[in-house]
This record gives sequence, structure tokens and C-alpha cells, in this order.
Amino acid sequence: MPAQDFVSPDSIRAQFSAAMSLMYKQEVPLYGTLLELVSEINQQVMAHQPEVAQALRWTGEIERLDQERHGAIRVGTAEELATIARLFAVMGMHPVGYYDLSSAGVPVHSTAFRAVHEQSLHVSPFRVFTSLLRLELIDDPHLRALAEDILSKRQIFTPRVLELIAQCQRDDGLSAGDAEDFVQQALHTFRWHHDATVTAEQYQQLHDQHRLIADVVAFKGPHINHLTPRTLDIDAIQVGMPARGIPPKAVIEGPPTRRHPILLRQTSFKALQEKIAFSDQPGNPGSHTARFGEIEQRGAALTPKGRQLYDQLLDATRAALGGVPAEANASRYKALLEEHFAAFPDDLAQMREQGLAYFRYFATEKGLAARDQTGRPSSLQGLIDAGHVHYEALVYEDFLPVSAAGIFQSNLGDDSHSEYGSNANRTAFEQALGMTVQDELALYAQSEQRSLQACAQALNLATL
Repeated sequence: MPAQDFVSPDSIRAQFSAAMSLMYKQEVPLYGTLLELVSEINQQVMAHQPEVAQALRWTGEIERLDQERHGAIRVGTAEELATIARLFAVMGMHPVGYYDLSSAGVPVHSTAFRAVHEQSLHVSPFRVFTSLLRLELIDDPHLRALAEDILSKRQIFTPRVLELIAQCQRDDGLSAGDAEDFVQQALHTFRWHHDATVTAEQYQQLHDQHRLIADVVAFKGPHINHLTPRTLDIDAIQVGMPARGIPPKAVIEGPPTRRHPILLRQTSFKALQEKIAFSDQPGNPGSHTARFGEIEQRGAALTPKGRQLYDQLLDATRAALGGVPAEANASRYKALLEEHFAAFPDDLAQMREQGLAYFRYFATEKGLAARDQTGRPSSLQGLIDAGHVHYEALVYEDFLPVSAAGIFQSNLGDDSHSEYGSNANRTAFEQALGMTVQDELALYAQSEQRSLQACAQALNLATL
């Protein structure tokens, strides 16, 4: 088949994201309520803060805002991880970043599958935070062997989706009909399964080691455990959730409220208690807690210098708190966070001048009108000062390990804090994945550089 007859990976990703959202809305009705709240808050923010709406127009994010989602799944074996990587590749999604959550008491390490070019992100910013269970961290050898045996017997992919993945790799694309089939077949991997694959006793053993281990091992597949819309005001969402019958977690993860948001802020509604049937007790349902709703507010992508400052201020805040942020100390944590983060400039010009964030640059109408004039500025700062170039912060497309662990833990129960120490092992993760993960900071730097090159070209300059 001619390449021009293939559906673009970006289009397949957009189709899959929409289908996943529809499926999750049917499975978790509160998610639909959450989407309505997020849409209302976003419209209010853009109506009352036109500068926010204008910044989104400059960057093209306004078109992607309503469809923006990220999901999260947890797989059990290296083979499952490698195959999920091939599945996401059909949709133009690549592994970006390595996250070790073991130091926060969660026995997984993870990556984020997403598009890596700003044009692809503009079509569909769908991303999936994908975690691999660390079976080697289970200290009971008998339980570890049990988990390995259970996982070795399951197949989380349909035969047809495996055929379509191989076909896409062989032909370098899928036709419209095959792409539609692929989306429907791929959805089966992410569906909720009421029937557990283990006995009630086995489930309890896995659960007692760590709730997340039971969630990964005891079911037919890695059900999507949350799907996350993007809001422009997460504080308003946090306040507005209870009135909609949505119980929020106590603390918003990430940096404090700012005029110019940085990185990622996340909150969630508490995980659902869902009935499940054990293999030895089909008529006597048990319960399982795993799936929840999450909301995110994305801000500026920070440079290595910016991340260093962010980490330093977050560490100082947590040291001053003297414990883990929770319901009992939520107000104090918020106050400490705001106090310490006063040291991080809340002004785009200062953030740019101090090299704390990545930016996108745009030629303005004034700049385009003067592109052939002699005596016009030629330096980037001169063009900005003259109003020939406009800049906006690059949106952060990735995740924060501390926040991810905080979300996981808050939905596993306050008594589930386990001790695994720090067990980062990027090499082992990449071996399981079958490829190296991409460096998110390099991707932001490349995106910034492409915008500078486009500006120089538009303004008839050799370089910027």
C-alpha cells in the first residue's frame, strides 16, 4: 500500500485517546462528572483572564486543551513492557524519562510514552505513564515466585492487536480500516476486568505485601487506573470537587499556586472500591481499590538550572514539614510551600533571563512588517525589546516522581507506606523495554531551538 494511504500515527493516537476517554467514562462515571467540572473551570479562566487565553493561542495549546489526557498503567513483566512499547509506537508515542518510585515506597519504575515533537503534540498530547512492577523488591521468595508464576500465564494483548503491531512495523503504517481495528483491539488491554485471576487467599497475600502488587498481578490485564484531563486552575478544581460529589485528596501535588505555573500540579479523587470475583469464590465478591480520577495543571518546562532550584525548594519545604504531606498537615504544607517557593521568580522575563525555563519564540506582525528594513535589531533580546519577537514558556509534557508517588500512595490508603529504599535501575528498565528512554530536557531544548530557527527564517535573519 502506498505510504500516502496510511493513517498518520498522530491521527491514530488522537482516535485512541478519544476511545479511551469514552471507555473510561462508561467504566467510571465520576470521570465524566470531572470532565464537566474541568471544562467549566477552563472556560471561566479564559473568560476572566484573557492573558491566559492569549498565551494558549500563541502556543497552540488552546486547540488541544479539551482533548488533553494522560493515562497510567502498570505492567507485570519485561515482555509486557516491551510489547506495550511496540503498541504505543504505532501511535507515535515514545518512552521519555525514567522514574524510580521505589524510594517513595512504591515498588515500580516507570517511563512516559508520548509524542516528542511539538507539531505531533499539537495534534494529540495524549501520554501514558507506564510502570513496571519490581518483583525483585518482594522480600518473600515464595510470594515472589507466586507472582512470577501468575504473571507468566497471562496474555494482556489480543491476537489481532499483535498482528496489527507486526503489520505496522513491517509496512511502516496502517490503513484507515486497520487503524480503526487497532484502536478497538488495543482498548481491550486497558479495560477493567471484574474477575480476578487469583484465589481470595492469594489476593490477600499479594495485597498484604503491597496493594499495588495485588493490583498488577491479580487481574487479566493492566486496566487503566486513571485518565487525567488538564485544567487551567487546579485550586478551583480542588475547591469545586466536593460539591459535585467528588472527594479530593488532601494535598495538591507539585509546586504552589503561581501567576505563571511551572512543571506540573496534580490532584485526584480517591480510589473507588470495586467488587471483584476471586477464582475460588465466584459467588462471593470481594473488593479492590485501584482506579481513581486525576486532574493536572501544566506549567513551564524547566531547564536543568530551574529543576535544581525546584528540587532544592521542594526538599526544603518537606524538611520543614517534618513528614509526608497528608490531610492532617495540609494547611501547614501549603503555607510552607508558598514560603519557600517565593525564591522562584514568578515572572516569565526573569525566568528567561535567569535561564530557569525553556521557551517558544514567535515572530510578531510588527517583526514581519520590518523583516526587510535596515537598522532593525538582529539580536534576540533586541528583537524582543522592539516587539518583533514574542515568547511563551514551553509547556511541561512530563511527570514528577515525587508527585506520581504521592498520587499513587494517596489512592492506596494512608497505611500503605512501604520501605524499599532507593532502587533506581535505569539499565534494567531499558533492557526490559528493549530501547533507551529519551531525555526530556534534550527534547525541550530541541523544541526551543526549532522555534528560534523558525523565527529567524520568518524575520529574514541568518540565525538567532
